[in-house]
Amino acid sequence: MQDPTDAPFTFLPGNDAGGLLILGDHASNRVPPPYGDLGLPAAELERHIAYDIGSEALVRRLAALTGAPALMTRFSRLLIDANRGEDDPTLVMRLSDGAIVPGNAGVDAAERQRRIERFHRPYHAAIAELLDRMIGTGTLPAILSVHSFTPAWKGVPRPWDMAILWDSDDRLIRPALAAFRARGLVVGDNEPYDGALRNDTLYRHGTARGLPHLLIEVRQDHIAEAAGAERWAGTIAEVVTPLLARPEMRRPAFFGSRAGGLDSAKNG
Repeated sequence: MQDPTDAPFTFLPGNDAGGLLILGDHASNRVPPPYGDLGLPAAELERHIAYDIGSEALVRRLAALTGAPALMTRFSRLLIDANRGEDDPTLVMRLSDGAIVPGNAGVDAAERQRRIERFHRPYHAAIAELLDRMIGTGTLPAILSVHSFTPAWKGVPRPWDMAILWDSDDRLIRPALAAFRARGLVVGDNEPYDGALRNDTLYRHGTARGLPHLLIEVRQDHIAEAAGAERWAGTIAEVVTPLLARPEMRRPAFFGSRAGGLDSAKNG
């Protein structure tokens, strides 16, 4: 799989037969040409509205520790949100956590489609292609999606160290929740967001294909620095790796979805 410098995603090669694929939907705050800075001050592009702070370092370290292949976006969620279905009304945000995005104000159907075809669709095509290749080895892959959330929202501190978001497939969820909590971590179970979001990344590549999957959110103050990302990658790898050997992870299972609409959006 090629990763040219202008590609909308970064590919980290790994063991296709290892049973794990790692994803970073909001890993980058990059706004590629010709979109400039979307009319935003530089400081706004350093905020959580532009990307999941610390998630790229976490994905990279997890891939190194587990030997798993990984895919990460190379475009800001403000340009187009990779963790949304193509029909989602929040795919291109004009306003995010109080920040007006001038470069999105005039986005019409044609421009929306251009962004889908240039950024969103190639990323998801790469995920599908890689999953097909991994399945071809004879080992069913599980998907680990890595995100981060802000320490506070609207001035209210968040008590969780991390969160696990999920829809209906609980094969990885239940044992992971128990294992992380056994380490003394405060873990949100579908908090601060609900993981049932129709046509999001894990619905499309996990639920719809019957593949086990897990979305982990880590609080951003834990992983904003390299040392924190290193520690958290070690913890996550220690918890998740043994779970992949469970028999229920080795066969596809279809659970349907709780998502009845498009109202479970994550934005902080």
